[in-house]
Amino acid sequence: MENQKPEAMASYPFCRLPEPANVLIMPSFHSASISTKMLQELGGSTVIGPLLVGLSKPVQIAPLGCTDTTLMNIAALAAFDPGR
Repeated sequence: MENQKPEAMASYPFCRLPEPANVLIMPSFHSASISTKMLQELGGSTVIGPLLVGLSKPVQIAPLGCTDTTLMNIAALAAFDPGR
C-alpha cells in the first residue's frame, strides 16, 4: 500500500486488501461511461468491461462500435475459467 496515504486508509479499518485495488465501481451507467473513456484517453489503458459476475456461465457485453481487439479481449475473458 505504498501509494495509499495512511490517513485515507485509517477511514477503512475493516479493509483487508493486501495491495491497492485496481477496480472502479460507479453508481450509474453515465458516470461509468465518462470515467471509463477518461481513463482510457488520459491513461492510455486497455479497458475491458462491463463484466457480469456471479452467473453459472461466462457472459460478456460487447459495446457498440467496439474494435476487434476489444472483441478478442472479452472473448479471452469469457474463455478463462479458473474453476476448471
